[in-house]
Amino acid sequence: MKGRTEREPSNLVEDMAPEDAGRQGSDECRHGGKHRKVQEQTMMEQVLAPENLHAAWQRVKANAGAPGIDGMTVEAFPAFGREHWPRIRSALMAGAYRPAPVRRVFIPKPDGTQRPLGVPTVLDRVIQQALAQVLTPLFESGFSDHSYGFREGRNAHQAVRDVEACWKAGRRYAVDCDLKSFFDTVNHDRLMGQLREKVRDRQVLGLIRRYLQAGVVLPDGTREATPLGVPQGGPLSPLLANITLDPLDKELERRGHRFARYADDFLVMVKSAKAADRVMTSLTRFVEGPLKLVVNRAKSQAAPLKQCTFLGFQIGAAGRAVWTAKAHARFKRRVREITRRNRGHRVQDVIDELRRYVSGWLQYFGISHTYTALLELDEQHRPTCPDQPLAA
Repeated sequence: MKGRTEREPSNLVEDMAPEDAGRQGSDECRHGGKHRKVQEQTMMEQVLAPENLHAAWQRVKANAGAPGIDGMTVEAFPAFGREHWPRIRSALMAGAYRPAPVRRVFIPKPDGTQRPLGVPTVLDRVIQQALAQVLTPLFESGFSDHSYGFREGRNAHQAVRDVEACWKAGRRYAVDCDLKSFFDTVNHDRLMGQLREKVRDRQVLGLIRRYLQAGVVLPDGTREATPLGVPQGGPLSPLLANITLDPLDKELERRGHRFARYADDFLVMVKSAKAADRVMTSLTRFVEGPLKLVVNRAKSQAAPLKQCTFLGFQIGAAGRAVWTAKAHARFKRRVREITRRNRGHRVQDVIDELRRYVSGWLQYFGISHTYTALLELDEQHRPTCPDQPLAA
């Protein structure tokens, strides 16, 4: 038989739990009255419940991902968990656990700049995911119907369709407000205040703040503090971003505006240029005042809706969402990169990679285009791989 550390456990949480956990649970049932009932668990106990941790681990394992600053891979984590989980759980319950800094990586953006992302350790990804699973139901029901990012059952296509609907309803002008470095400028005190409105468990609140302040390690090994921001890349960050911007949604709804928001990307649709200018001014005041965020004035505008881009789309001549010229240019550039002759790849590998890329691109951007447009794309790039239709 294989040793305990040589197999992949069927239930990681069972292997991470102390060996006498089952016996302790039985003793507590026999001596009823001494211990709290399940429904009276603290929130931290809910976060660390075996079924919640197991679901968190399954999610992290499925997402895979690179190691954090400790170099531990997803594959190596089960053995680590079996050995160290009792100590880690005790530290979490006592409020003594200290998250590791995230590993900073930079992802190139189409405009030539770089987007900073944070890679937490696998252990911290599991704990963050467990937190998110408990916290999300508390906040989800209160989020706006016009918030589409990082929410179950909602997606970017729905946000784009919302913009289309506004155009058809006669809202032909928009406020395109760009939040400068949003994920790096979230005010921690303000966010913690929002969390305290629904979270009473001091251990959970303390753990979240420690995640916010864990710091980052740059590629050159330099460690930086994080007095502001919610590092992109952790399982908890999307929920915290939506909590941060929920007051913005509520303010727009209170004023009776139509809008669509996907994370920090949003448009407010109005009926006149004068209204767009007025909303731009008041919205900037609200974002930089109560929300304590920063509006990027160079990238923000009050303009005709057809001049605004949103999630890679804009309103076309027929009043329907069409992919932007920049999105199409990025598509053609990536196709050239995949098919360039000096890559040294087998022809079939190139064809497979090209088909995967084109299929994913069309799955996202093809929502508004006719079959003729798809055939035109196919025809434009067919010479790179004869007899291999890209839209297959």
